[in-house]
Amino acid sequence: MSEALGSRILLKEDRSSEGRTALESPSEARSSWNRAPLSPSFDEGSAVRAAVAGVDGLVIAAADGTELVHGVSLSVRPGEALGVVGESGSGKTLTCRALLGILPEGLSVTGGSVQVEGRDLTTASEREWRTVRGTRIGAVFQDPASYLNPAIPIGAQLQETLRVTAGVPRAQARSRARELLDDLGIRRVDLVLRQRVAELSGGMLQRVLIAMALAADPAVLIADEATTALDVTVQAELLELLARLRRERGLALILVSHDLAVVAQVCERVLVFRDGRVVEGGATSRVLHAPGHPYTRSLLAAHAAYGLERFLR
Repeated sequence: MSEALGSRILLKEDRSSEGRTALESPSEARSSWNRAPLSPSFDEGSAVRAAVAGVDGLVIAAADGTELVHGVSLSVRPGEALGVVGESGSGKTLTCRALLGILPEGLSVTGGSVQVEGRDLTTASEREWRTVRGTRIGAVFQDPASYLNPAIPIGAQLQETLRVTAGVPRAQARSRARELLDDLGIRRVDLVLRQRVAELSGGMLQRVLIAMALAADPAVLIADEATTALDVTVQAELLELLARLRRERGLALILVSHDLAVVAQVCERVLVFRDGRVVEGGATSRVLHAPGHPYTRSLLAAHAAYGLERFLR
């Protein structure tokens, strides 16, 4: 490993006239946190286009009244990629699950609003959510094998999704399944359709889940740690696939990740979560070049050794 990668560096904004990005050591970073911080940024210039989905002032609480998410606001626009970062337990996944109408049992939205394509779903019933979930907003999660039936061939599961979610007639479901997998760059499609979960790699299973999530051509896709468990090569291929889908379909993407390098590569905007709140947000390049909150700076320090700087030039 190079000396630069081994020293756990932190990116900061250079004050020179050329405005280059400079590097500081962890000790310098800790010292800088004690200086007057920049003001955390929030969604500058992101209101140019109308949001296709989002939450506003979202509060999520347990049955005993304990709040887990405190007044979070989040929105995404057609063709945009929004990154959501933060440590485990910071409220990222709960916020996304509220946007999908699938909060865990015992939790509920107690404040704020949830909207998809202008439709207020804050108090929607499960029946109402079924007209939106999968059709207008889809999702893929980490560990794709846990979302598929190991006993049923992949093709049968994808065809069922097409019939139930997209309303594709049974006679057309198989050909449509082939088209979906082919569009996602899967080779030997007919073989994959006959195979079961145990016969496919993690990257292939994630492509299958993406195909299922896109079966009804939704406007929004939530990818919650969808590339975390994959090796670097497969991760890069999936990120390029998501970028292509955004370009070709105008798909709005919410990318939840602990990997700031991935977010820097893919997303135009980023929100930083901590303890159930958004502590900073705005244009990705600005937030990651000149973070205004100490927690954002600590995340950058923790990730600098993984080559984040090459995406911030």
